[in-house]
Amino acid sequence: MAALALAGCRSSAPLFAPDGRPTTQVQCSAAGTWDACMQHARGMCGGAFDVVRQTTGGGVRTLLFACKAG
Repeated sequence: MAALALAGCRSSAPLFAPDGRPTTQVQCSAAGTWDACMQHARGMCGGAFDVVRQTTGGGVRTLLFACKAG
């Protein structure tokens, strides 16, 4: 039972866009531009995506996005 409790502590619920699509988060160096994060998201989605949230802090840019339906 302890193993189940520990396993639950390591996982987190997925985040979803307001329309219910699952989101993905990528991080890039804050020393560069947002373009690196955007290109990574585009590659993961195979094309278009919607930005849910962009933040910068601690030397890191964080992009939360949802792929557009194909």
